[in-house]
Amino acid sequence: MNAEMKLGHEALLESLRGLGAADAQVAIVLGSGLGPLADAVDDARSVPYDEIDGMPSSAVPGHEGRLVFGELGGVPVVLQQGRCHLYEGWSAEEASRCVRCLAELGVDALLLTNAAGGLRPEWEIPSLMRLTDHMNLQRATPLALHERGRGTPYDVELGALIDGAAGEVGVDLHKGVYAALPGPTYETHAEVRMHARFGADAVGMSTAQEALAAHAAGARVAAISCITNMAAGLSDSEPNHEEVVEAGRQAGQDFAKLITAVVERIGSLGAEGNKNERA
Repeated sequence: MNAEMKLGHEALLESLRGLGAADAQVAIVLGSGLGPLADAVDDARSVPYDEIDGMPSSAVPGHEGRLVFGELGGVPVVLQQGRCHLYEGWSAEEASRCVRCLAELGVDALLLTNAAGGLRPEWEIPSLMRLTDHMNLQRATPLALHERGRGTPYDVELGALIDGAAGEVGVDLHKGVYAALPGPTYETHAEVRMHARFGADAVGMSTAQEALAAHAAGARVAAISCITNMAAGLSDSEPNHEEVVEAGRQAGQDFAKLITAVVERIGSLGAEGNKNERA
């Protein structure tokens, strides 16, 4: 991390501390079209990104650009309503800065969400998929040399909790591998066939950097994709952002039901060491 990025990181860390982010037990990042979950937060307090020192902001439609503090299902949460992307010119460190800072402040669990293109023609649109792993094909990493790790950043126990919550509230939930791509263009037909052959079940342009950074900083990480469209070449139409945002809205009810049940389960289990800042 160079000096400028370190200053940005420290500025955001202090900003989040001052906003009371350390009181949250669960952090949630909301992807394209999934922002309305913030409407379900009780005693909500929202702060625009441009009022938070050190906080990168996205200009992509469907990313409102604010942090929302409050309670979901009685559990203290902070929602990142919109994210920045590598294809907008942000670095891997900047794209993952907020979740890393939240983890360093002691937020125990991070739930990442995104809109993704499906590679499984048998899946309905829209539908939900829990990430069992990802392929980081973005040619970037937020990790320092001393943070190199092994295996997946996605927490197995948290994944099992999500599966159980989905069954409990009656939400169909696929499981699969997410291929994180640089963007901003959607994949070509040939690229879609290649990713499917390599073992991906969905493709998108986010999530991997955040998962890696938050995991390295000590948070438990899980992620859910809203499959908003079939990837290029798997349907009669080509992907477009308006379709993605609209499908995210259509999936909103099941998405909100599932995330709320997951947060409630995390809260009932408690967050060991949640109030202690990490070094």
